[in-house]
Amino acid sequence: MSGLGALMVDDKLSREWDVASESWANFVRMGKDYYRDEMNCPATFRMIGNVKGKSVLDLSCGEGSNTTILAKKGARVVGVDLSKEMIRLARQQERKEKLGIKYYVSDAADLKELESDGFDLVTCFMALMDIERYEDAISEVARVLKKNGRFIFSITHPCFEFGDTVNGEPLAEWIYEKGTENTPERKALYLQVRKYFDIVTCEVSWNMKRLFKPFQTTSFHRTLTDYFRALHKSGFVVTRLGEPKPTAKGASKYPSLRKHLLVPHSIIIEANRK
Repeated sequence: MSGLGALMVDDKLSREWDVASESWANFVRMGKDYYRDEMNCPATFRMIGNVKGKSVLDLSCGEGSNTTILAKKGARVVGVDLSKEMIRLARQQERKEKLGIKYYVSDAADLKELESDGFDLVTCFMALMDIERYEDAISEVARVLKKNGRFIFSITHPCFEFGDTVNGEPLAEWIYEKGTENTPERKALYLQVRKYFDIVTCEVSWNMKRLFKPFQTTSFHRTLTDYFRALHKSGFVVTRLGEPKPTAKGASKYPSLRKHLLVPHSIIIEANRK
């Protein structure tokens, strides 16, 4: 992609998340995102493990909730995000908690504010699929990591994504038990995957009742092969992966989570810089 084209795309994405920032922060900070709290984050933090005394970069940190958790676990943390409004909210929270987190408005594909070989760990929570220039972002992660440093990221599982593409065709569709379509307890039977190998842009409509204001963002569907090729190209070796299931509490309390006892919602990948 040309430099101008990249800037245009990045500007569109940053505007979307600027608009979403207040609603997103409320969603996360008020415990309304149970996919996060009862599935994706617990599994990711287990893989991250002990970070006490480690230098950590939280890539695409959003409003800083996970960045804050890392700092409270004893890490020296830097958070970066493309959205100025997200970083404003993160800095606002940091002024209250005073954990020593440094935040920058920065493009994940061009971390010009950060020196090379500076971090023991880079995390990216459920965001790499929202970065169009993901190969450049992975290359930048390799640059800022120390040798043998770890990159741990979670993404929506490429094999089972069910969002709508820009032309309105779904990547996949959940099939539910007949006669229960209008009930909150409707049972998911299986996921019908329609498109996997297509590399497409997706429109993500955030319109759940838990949000005080709906918003829309852009995501990019790629295959696992695409991600693994990009990691290999930047000198990473994949060492672990995980496919989170809902916690027992989450599956019991939130019916919509139960379908992910059948099919994973996300995947977590750990890669080491050679």
